[in-house]
Amino acid sequence: MDRSGSERAEAAASGVPVTGAPVLDAPAVVDGVDAPLLDGVPRQRRGSFAEGVRERECERVASPRATRPVPIRPWRLLPTPTGTPFTFGYATVLVVTSLVAEYASPSLVHALHQASSTDVAHLVRTPVLVLIASALWIAGGMFSPYAIGFLLVLTALERRIGGARTAGVFLLGHVIATLATEVPVGLAVLAGQLPDSSLHRPDYGVSFGVAASVGALAGLLTPWLRWPLLIAFGATLVADLIAFTDPMTNWGHVMSLAIGVATWPLVRRPRRARGRSPGWARPQSPPSPTTAE
Repeated sequence: MDRSGSERAEAAASGVPVTGAPVLDAPAVVDGVDAPLLDGVPRQRRGSFAEGVRERECERVASPRATRPVPIRPWRLLPTPTGTPFTFGYATVLVVTSLVAEYASPSLVHALHQASSTDVAHLVRTPVLVLIASALWIAGGMFSPYAIGFLLVLTALERRIGGARTAGVFLLGHVIATLATEVPVGLAVLAGQLPDSSLHRPDYGVSFGVAASVGALAGLLTPWLRWPLLIAFGATLVADLIAFTDPMTNWGHVMSLAIGVATWPLVRRPRRARGRSPGWARPQSPPSPTTAE
């Protein structure tokens, strides 16, 4: 039998629970006004919605990440042994060979350059050796545009995609552009279109690899940096082609830039964090215990 309203009030005042009556929680504050919680709805939030929004906004504003300015670190433009080991080690080798080219006797430097040249004659005999040796010299010295571009571009690229993929992009542009410019020379000599001296045309330097790295780096930049970089660098290469001072090398630079652009799908893949197991080897969560029948 149901109790009357007065009995319910007396029981509630004495602290004795009433059977069949809903238990009301403490009142909630909605926009400054006390209001009871809803019956039968668990885990209701106390306090107003506006108050919660204000609290979250205060936490966001007071957080160190929001108030701390982003530091400007210009030294990150240059390679370091720990941050960019590939670029740093490669640049060290290039500094040594550049000093040798600057201060050694001219006859020795000429012999070293000739032995490292990726001309057709050397590519036929020792292709792997000369492809590596030719990338150990900088045509024009340590302060040439491609030497400065090597430091800035490869450092930025390695900080974004790591040393292994940076080396792969550089090697891809260096090897493919070299073969694409030297093989037609050999075919032209066989066809009688060029003299036999073209088989020994000196060809060395890092410019093909740098051009490919520029193209790859452009794919990692925002559009308002990507397209001005490609347009400016491409215009420089076209100007060199129009000048027609060294057409084979100039065409190699254009092909290297295109090779770098073609690597965008590769360089845009996210880097795998160090120490993390691959996705297929992630530990599985333990099975939920089953009750015995």
